[in-house]
Amino acid sequence: MVPMRIGIAGLGIIGRTVVRALADGMPGLELACVAARDQGKARAWLEQQSIPCPIVKLEAMPSHADLVVECAPASVLEDICRPMLSARKRVMVLSAGALLSRPELIDLAKSKGGQIIVPTGALIGLDAVTAAAQGTIHSVRMVTRKPPRGLAGAPYLVEHGISVDHLAEPLRVFAGTAREAAIGFPANVNVVAALALAGIGPDRTTIEIWADPSVQRNCHTIEVDSDSAKLSMSIENVPSENPRTGRITALSVLAALAKMRSPLRVGT
Repeated sequence: MVPMRIGIAGLGIIGRTVVRALADGMPGLELACVAARDQGKARAWLEQQSIPCPIVKLEAMPSHADLVVECAPASVLEDICRPMLSARKRVMVLSAGALLSRPELIDLAKSKGGQIIVPTGALIGLDAVTAAAQGTIHSVRMVTRKPPRGLAGAPYLVEHGISVDHLAEPLRVFAGTAREAAIGFPANVNVVAALALAGIGPDRTTIEIWADPSVQRNCHTIEVDSDSAKLSMSIENVPSENPRTGRITALSVLAALAKMRSPLRVGT
């Protein structure tokens, strides 16, 4: 079997975890290239880890990779997706919130024959929501509770003058739609964007966001009412070195990649 060539765009916490796993060996997959904003820093890390891998520009990734995993800031999502999709290739997108304001990327994938893959990430139950969406979903509601430092600096908080410093009790900092949350909290709630894409869309999916000093993990509760099932799901994610991102996110990427060439695929 010819290995699938995997490129990694972004060498933050998630990108480094995925690069390391690919370098150590994943059946049917090979590390083909990486792209990073600071190429010097990226080269130093790769050399430190003894990982031989070319560092390329985003526009050159289609020449090296069959699939690129986006592990970069949402602001460069289009620069990552457009070259790959135009070349009829695949992109695994973690910045799902950025997709909500860029439907033209989905249109591009459709017209060119490329594919955008949104992994489960830090969420739970996307398979069940996707299945329920084949019928009729009446409502989807999500409540997110995070340690305050995991929300600090979010554009919505800055714009509305909301401080999450020195909280003594939980504070609800947002209530609205998934689309509004993706704009106001671009680095914090990609989970609700993925939920919206799996279910009834960003304008009918609602979310509350709480800054909660009593929790140490990123906590998400989802309630779905449909004609096939009533779902209630909760997950508590251990934060990574980046408090905005759960450790399970990188593992979700590895699981999604493993499915690409696995002889047994479990899950929708």
